[in-house]
Amino acid sequence: QVQLVESGGGSVQPGGSLRLSCAASGNIFRLNDMGWYRQAPGKQRESVADITRGGRTDYADSVKGRFTISRDNAKNTVYLQMNSLKAEDTAVYYCTAVVGFGRYWGQGTQVTVSS
Repeated sequence: QVQLVESGGGSVQPGGSLRLSCAASGNIFRLNDMGWYRQAPGKQRESVADITRGGRTDYADSVKGRFTISRDNAKNTVYLQMNSLKAEDTAVYYCTAVVGFGRYWGQGTQVTVSS
């Protein structure tokens, strides 16, 4: 089994910053891509950012220039640095990881951007 534990969510004012972390544990010998999705109320879950084991990154157009995804392979941890946050970024953020041929999900962490 694979476990993904997220931290760093919370409430912030527009223009503020948050950093999300997600640590993978368990049967992760074949840990590959990691990333972040988000789901706002009434909307479908969407990909925010993805990073391969080798460090190649990809971002949704809506967050390019504001969010940065990174990972520490020694710690089996992926991060999402979120700057210049907007109200539209409010959502539950989910960490995801590909282990072998399977995809696993964290429990989700709430990010709320409001004044």
